[in-house]
Amino acid sequence: MFRNDALWLLRRIVMVAVLAVGLFAVQAPVDALAQQGGTIRDIVIEGNQRIELSTIQNYLTLQPGSLYSSAEADKSLKALFATGLFADVNLRLQGSSLIVRVTENPVINRILFEGNRRVQADQLRSELQLKPRQVYTRSKVQTDTQRIQQIYRRTGRFAATIEPKVIQLPQNRVDLVFEINEGPLTGVSRIRFIGNRQFSDSKLREEIQTKETAWWRFLSSDDSYDPDRVTFDREKLRKFYLSKGFADFAVTNAVAELLPNREKFIITFTVEEGERYKFGKMDVVSELKGVDGAQMKEFVVTPTGETYNADLVEKTVQSITTELGRFGYAFVDVRPDVNKDREKRIIDITYRIGESPRVFVERIDIVGNVRTLDKVVRREFRLAEGDAFNSAKLRRTRTRLRGLNFFDKVEIAESRGSAPDKVVLTAEVTEKSTGELSFGVGYSTTESVLGDVSIRERNLLGRGQDLKVGFSLSTTRQQADLSFTEPYFLDRELAAGVDLVRRRTDYTRRSSLDQTTTSGTTRLSFPITENLSQLVYYRIRQDEIDNIETSASRFIRAQEGRYITSAVGHALTYDRRDDKVDPTTGYYLRLSQEVAGLGGTEFYVKNVGNAAKYFPITDETVLTFSTELGMINGLSDVVRLPNRFFVGGDSFRGFAVGGIGPRDTTTSDSLGGQKYYTGEADLMFPIGLPNEFGIKGRLFSVAGSLWDTPDAGREVVDENSMRVSAGAGIQWKSPLGLIRVDFGFPLIKEKYDEEEIVRINFGSRF
Repeated sequence: MFRNDALWLLRRIVMVAVLAVGLFAVQAPVDALAQQGGTIRDIVIEGNQRIELSTIQNYLTLQPGSLYSSAEADKSLKALFATGLFADVNLRLQGSSLIVRVTENPVINRILFEGNRRVQADQLRSELQLKPRQVYTRSKVQTDTQRIQQIYRRTGRFAATIEPKVIQLPQNRVDLVFEINEGPLTGVSRIRFIGNRQFSDSKLREEIQTKETAWWRFLSSDDSYDPDRVTFDREKLRKFYLSKGFADFAVTNAVAELLPNREKFIITFTVEEGERYKFGKMDVVSELKGVDGAQMKEFVVTPTGETYNADLVEKTVQSITTELGRFGYAFVDVRPDVNKDREKRIIDITYRIGESPRVFVERIDIVGNVRTLDKVVRREFRLAEGDAFNSAKLRRTRTRLRGLNFFDKVEIAESRGSAPDKVVLTAEVTEKSTGELSFGVGYSTTESVLGDVSIRERNLLGRGQDLKVGFSLSTTRQQADLSFTEPYFLDRELAAGVDLVRRRTDYTRRSSLDQTTTSGTTRLSFPITENLSQLVYYRIRQDEIDNIETSASRFIRAQEGRYITSAVGHALTYDRRDDKVDPTTGYYLRLSQEVAGLGGTEFYVKNVGNAAKYFPITDETVLTFSTELGMINGLSDVVRLPNRFFVGGDSFRGFAVGGIGPRDTTTSDSLGGQKYYTGEADLMFPIGLPNEFGIKGRLFSVAGSLWDTPDAGREVVDENSMRVSAGAGIQWKSPLGLIRVDFGFPLIKEKYDEEEIVRINFGSRF
């Protein structure tokens, strides 16, 4: 009995154990399934207003039918946040449904700026990542705030603060407002140098572009701190020292310290000057077939024994390269191999000319021209596509393009073409305002105050045409004129034009009369050679002399009436100036002749000659010698007053217009002459003010005479004695245009000559 009970009990224990193990085996996967969350039957998305359900569901890694897990939920959250569309996302499992609750980021309605006076809103808006109708995100707002900060720093305002603000609007839209406190310009309080022994701080400050803040620099931005400009100044210092022989020079550090008031910087340059070197042995070695290195030595401008100058090394490389370019080598490699002897402080240089094929022009590209038509630029090229490359013609092209005066900058780059023997020329131009609104004012002891205004467009409709309308008004003169020039008439290198003038002049002080002139001129000019050009023209002019004072000279009273001049003429010009607008070197010669008598009442032959030579003394100092002479001969009758020469004013500073030459001593009336000459020396130089002022001084001296009037009598003085004047002036290229003040003082004169001490001119462009 006991054994049966024990056996029964044992069986029960085994059954309970088996049942426990079975229950544990079943419970384990149930617990695991509970941890995974079970199978997702469907997905419910809540809170979306603009974004489609399918769009949100596509970013989820959890999909219907998949098992829920915290890892996959985390991936889904990150994927949704990464879109930038949502400000908040929440995922939870409710039964077998995955609930996705989203809060959408608002849409930007407008982007506004407040407090920006120095920087235009369009400029700020163009730098932003965010745009209207885009989704607002905080990260992008922070990035755009930093971008605006950088804009103000580039303009020298390091104290500027930007605070973005959001204005909530209906339908989950916002206005984004950047509140800007621009602050003052962050100037440069002081510029210091450490380590300079050979040159003073003041000398080095002259060589860099950044300047210390001063009241007179209100028209310049060079005294505001700009880190890019400081980097440029490091290079300028290096070039300066290398030009003075310090081949080991280095700027070891450049530090800008912002003062506690955040209004100014102190900039400190730390330099190592090293020792001064001299040029040693110079040699030229050529690997180019047909080019002898010894022949190229004449282009070496680095003289042995002289102080080392890196600018001269570069100039030598350029001279050799340019000379080889004349023979079609566009990409010749000229390398200066420098060998320093630190003990003797001597630098030996060998200029090595590498191999290079002759090349031809494959293509000419024009970039940078917005208004100016391509053909206006292209027709100035002395090289055409398919021509052999020639550096001399390329230089001439650059000079011609600058001579148009349409561009602030003209650069012609050479790049390799589709084959080793082909080159692509790219003319990069920067257009400038070619419309001019010019004002002039003058003062003289004879005419008092005078002024003029003219409107001119030198590049009409981008076609290179020149149109000018001018009006002048003073106490003695009223004038209206119209001029038009087509530089390439009939698409040929023929400049055709017409000039119309109507002028009423009160010559009471000069000659006791009034003169009304109406004229029309047609002209045609064309090049004969690259530097020689010819102008031919026909002019018809009517002059009316009236309102003669009763006290006028009898010779003046005899001129009363109306006269018609019908004349043909020409002008031959030989021009070798480096720049027609602002020449610094070269010369020009001009001879003009005019014959009147093809109808009309006047018959004469007029000859006028001009010449000028320019000498660059330094980079900014130019000495000019110029001369002009003229003669007119009557063919059948005397040369009447409107056709005679009068000298003075701008043509002879120190004397009034018509201030020298034949005169009636009883009435002081100027009678004009038939022969004259003038010669002038003019020196333009910097006066020591900062270059950014654009102010230069000038010294001048003029000599000349006017004589041979057809009027003869005891009261007439007509002497060919030389007159001489000298003086000084100031020229300022101001933001409003060129302003010039000249003070001229007669040194040699006749007692009856009339003086003009001060002459002022100014102009403005738009």
